Amino acid sequence: MSWKSYLLRLAVWGLPLPLLVLNGWALLLLLDYFRSIFTVVVAAILLAFVLDYPVLWIQHWQRQRSRAVILVLLLLVVVLSVLGVTLIPLLIQQGNELAKRLPEWIASGSQQLNSFQTWAASRQLPIDVSHWTIELENQVAGQLQMATGRVASTLSSAIDGVINIMLTLLLTFYLLLHGQTLWDNVFQVLPVHLSRRLRQSLKQNFHNYFVGQVTVALCMAVAMAIAFVIIRVPFGLVFGLSIGMMALFPFGAALGIVIVSFLTGLNTIWLGVRVLLVATAIDQIIENGLAPQLLGGFTGLSPIWILISLLVGAKVAGLLGLIVAVPIAGSIRDTLVALIPPSNLSMTTMTDPRTLNPLDH
Repeated sequence: MSWKSYLLRLAVWGLPLPLLVLNGWALLLLLDYFRSIFTVVVAAILLAFVLDYPVLWIQHWQRQRSRAVILVLLLLVVVLSVLGVTLIPLLIQQGNELAKRLPEWIASGSQQLNSFQTWAASRQLPIDVSHWTIELENQVAGQLQMATGRVASTLSSAIDGVINIMLTLLLTFYLLLHGQTLWDNVFQVLPVHLSRRLRQSLKQNFHNYFVGQVTVALCMAVAMAIAFVIIRVPFGLVFGLSIGMMALFPFGAALGIVIVSFLTGLNTIWLGVRVLLVATAIDQIIENGLAPQLLGGFTGLSPIWILISLLVGAKVAGLLGLIVAVPIAGSIRDTLVALIPPSNLSMTTMTDPRTLNPLDH
């Protein structure tokens, strides 16, 4: 390759890069400035997507869609009201009690490490965990208390955000009634072949994700909470539901189990081991028994791209970004694979040959 052709290729690839970076940076600033509005819109879109299933089911019996939408929204308000009266106050109470007990658990963890250090020294074992005790007291205590403080502030902000909740419900109502026309107008700006493939891929990936991942998360939360109550884990309801919520995200259940086992291990090491064993067994049963039937290889993304999509989603939109990151990344991948020959597409790693073009199935 001559130096002229090399410079030409470098210019072709190098000149658009600063523009892409600048536009991406400007987009991030714009999203951050309108974060509250963006959160309401994304939450309403997700809620409308999920509620569209019962709306379609009721439409078989009640022909008018408007009546089906109103009935589903009324049922949603009733369910949220029941949870707000029964479950949420109990979770708040256990969360506050957990925040008060954390210093005692941390002190208990330090004492257990000191006892282990004494036992190791009496047997002349070359083990030194004294620095772990210092780190546990100086770092973990501050981080955990800061985290609980953030959770409490976030929870209070969520309770105070009645206006945002009302706006979300109103926007959800509009999307359920006129969402089809809205999305037709949005996708109309794209070329016909790209619009069709991207729209079908988005619908397929979000359907698979929410039907599968949400079902797995609900089963995980219920099973964990019941198991923790049976083995008498302190704050078992909070811990079980927390693991279930983290199961909404890829690799979230494993991370939640590690965190909960560590926290309970601070109180009593054997309780932490018991929690780890029970939670891991439940996770394996659900992940290997239920999840493959619901999820399968629905994205076709490698774990590396899933992690990257989660990081980008969290940076752009926080918690909601984590929820929508993987389905959107899977849709982008499916669209690229459908439009570009596989031999020319080297940016993704296919984990399942059946996902080369899901639109053909």
